[in-house]
Amino acid sequence: MNEPGKYPPLYLPWLVWGLGALFYMTGFYHRVAPAVMTDSLMADFAIGAAAMGNLSAFYFYSYFAIQIPTGILADSWGPKKLLTAGAFIACSGTFLFAASPTIAFANAGRLMIGGGVGVAWVALLKLSMHWFPPRRFATNTGLALLFGVVGAVSAGVPLRIMVEYFGWRPVMLVSGCLSLAIALAIWIVVRDDPSERGYKSFIPPANVVKEAPASVFSRLLNVFRYKNTWLLSIAPAGIVGPVLAFSGLWGVPFLSTHYGLSPVRSAVLTSALLTAFALGGPVLGAMSDRICLRKPLYLAGSFLACAGWSMILFVPDWPIWMLTLLLLIVGFASGAMIIGFAFVKESVPPSMTGTVSGVCNAGIMTGPMLLQPAMGWILDRSWDGVMISGVKIYQLEAYQSAFSLMIAGSILAAVLICFTTETGCRQRMDR
Repeated sequence: MNEPGKYPPLYLPWLVWGLGALFYMTGFYHRVAPAVMTDSLMADFAIGAAAMGNLSAFYFYSYFAIQIPTGILADSWGPKKLLTAGAFIACSGTFLFAASPTIAFANAGRLMIGGGVGVAWVALLKLSMHWFPPRRFATNTGLALLFGVVGAVSAGVPLRIMVEYFGWRPVMLVSGCLSLAIALAIWIVVRDDPSERGYKSFIPPANVVKEAPASVFSRLLNVFRYKNTWLLSIAPAGIVGPVLAFSGLWGVPFLSTHYGLSPVRSAVLTSALLTAFALGGPVLGAMSDRICLRKPLYLAGSFLACAGWSMILFVPDWPIWMLTLLLLIVGFASGAMIIGFAFVKESVPPSMTGTVSGVCNAGIMTGPMLLQPAMGWILDRSWDGVMISGVKIYQLEAYQSAFSLMIAGSILAAVLICFTTETGCRQRMDR
């Protein structure tokens, strides 16, 4: 029999949180999967770079749109229902994408996938707040990113190999079945708070109570009264956008065309970028917790990422070992964006944390949502007519023109972080 005065045993928070993290991992997998299927998708649907960028970005359109409603529902409805519903929607979208006869159906499938997995991050943050001590929040947020990027890495070389052997449609069909299994597991195991299993919560009782729906819109307006909400919601778009635009879509064709690498070897390099991104999150998040400061590490990471992207994209013909090292440095430095979730959470009262997390995550997704199709449009405008096996081939100058948008985003991120107000790792308590 559970004792209400005691915190849950160690395995239980990790089990609950782990299932949410597993669903979040599938979201990252779907986010970057088009990168290693670009040639197959462009040939199968007879599309160019602009349409390909739009197909990939349909995931981000719905992901972006769902963030603020997700933040509100996470505060008023609870993460269990959000995660379960999201997993079922993502599963349905994956099945539709796998069976798409035309690009319109494929776009609709990607739209459903993005909307479904879009609830995972904010719900996972809420589970962290309720099931773990506050001092672990930034560290757990970094670990969540690590889970996500494991999913992204699985959408690199392993996915490319499976696509080459079985075709992209059967692989996506199996992916949908896995999402269905995760949805069922979440419904059976996950609970919003330890008190629902008879244990003591890590959130004071006053903050466990779900607020009435009548207050949610005023809470949404209230989070925008805080300066850090604006700055910390826009800035990470300029960090995450380049990482996902490169690793999630345009990196593989760029490396294959201009460094003569096979698609598999190109996927290895984009996966290396994501792996470093995943490691940077928990390491820098833990360092931020330890020194009790948010701004310095976040700012340093943003400037280093900006410098690294400039070297990668505008200095041609790096030796492969140097190119790999630069991608690892950029990825690790970009992981500093994970500090922003603890930073923005501490910048508002506790009752608004779910809402502000949704606002912040929506801001982050504007980066890849805008960059991927915009870069595709620039590539198509710069295309000189060369095609191989029904796929358009773009020259180095075209990629440099498109990638200049990534540099602009990186510069914007660094500038905005300069204007944030340090929280000292202390939660704001006024209302």
